[in-house]
Amino acid sequence: MTNPFVEEKPIFLQIAERLEDAILSGAFPEESRLPSTTEISAAYRINPATALKGVTLLVEEGIAYKQRGIGMFVRKGARSLIAEKRRNAFYSDFVLPLVSEAKKLGISEQELTAMLERGFRNDT
Repeated sequence: MTNPFVEEKPIFLQIAERLEDAILSGAFPEESRLPSTTEISAAYRINPATALKGVTLLVEEGIAYKQRGIGMFVRKGARSLIAEKRRNAFYSDFVLPLVSEAKKLGISEQELTAMLERGFRNDT
């Protein structure tokens, strides 16, 4: 079995992101039960403490909540919370560097907008 994780990012963060992806896709609807840390650790062959750390991160961010003795559940409003968090990360991780590089290259706002529109159309 190949390692499904990238080396550059801690595994617990990747677990949290995969759970977020599943919530965004609707695989885990709001108020549904998330896999247990035992299930996650068995599926990915990782230490249960690492799986717990990933799920705990979701709890800390208000995406999931724990029902004692039952498990972890997706909090109502989690999808929009995740989408907003990722949009903010997209802006800081991609848009700001893109605009910075465009300015260095002398690309105007109008030219950059046209390039983005062309990219959405997937023209070459």
